[in-house]
Amino acid sequence: MRLAALLMLACAAFAQDSQQPNVVDANLQARASSGDLKSDLRAASPTWFGYAIKSRHVNESCCDECRLEGSAHSSRHPVPLDGSDIQALLFRVTSNGPEKLTIRPMSCSLDAGGLPFVWLTGVSPAESLSFLKSLTDSNGSDHLARSAVFAISQHEGPAATTALEGLAHLPEPARIRSEAIFWLAQQAGNRAASLIKDAIENDPDTEVKKKAVFALSQLPKDEGVPKLIEVAQENRNREVRKQAFFWLGQSNDPRALAFIEQVLAK
Repeated sequence: MRLAALLMLACAAFAQDSQQPNVVDANLQARASSGDLKSDLRAASPTWFGYAIKSRHVNESCCDECRLEGSAHSSRHPVPLDGSDIQALLFRVTSNGPEKLTIRPMSCSLDAGGLPFVWLTGVSPAESLSFLKSLTDSNGSDHLARSAVFAISQHEGPAATTALEGLAHLPEPARIRSEAIFWLAQQAGNRAASLIKDAIENDPDTEVKKKAVFALSQLPKDEGVPKLIEVAQENRNREVRKQAFFWLGQSNDPRALAFIEQVLAK
């Protein structure tokens, strides 16, 4: 049984690794990863790099043609897909390193706008997560750092959740903690709820606390609403309580409305 399971995992990894995106208007090259993405993602002039990841989500639609260059990301209406959990992680790299990061379903047609396009094979999940975490460094671009946190959240498996949990705590900067908390909320579960509650109570930054309150509102209502009521009742930070009341009002949950009516009646 164990051998069969290992063979299935190996086949799945091979299937993921053997796929290449449909790239147009580009000089496409396939290259094996060296095991060091920081070294792999280097270019003297603007170049797109990409590799495949197994995602926690199944993609069921895609733009007919995704333009990677310019402000427009797609040229036509979304088209349905059969559904796949393999996504392409794409980096625009210049002589200064990665400057842009985006994710597209593998079935999408990608227009690279005439730039070179290098497709990396053999990138492990651990290697991908480690490199993405390095892009969240406070000295880098804010947009790139936020995109990296999102990309981490899209990886399948507990290692991605653990990486997000690490980013949700000090000494990470407030903007990264906020993003990590938000994406943890999309995964629900007791670990996410506990971490969000801890951020509301203990994070030193009020803006992070407020983002954590919003994250509570993204949890399933049976998890989020009781915790929002608790925050509105007990938290010592006035701004945090106001945020909890706001999201309770947006929930349209009978328990939330009853609580608000009770407070107003006093």
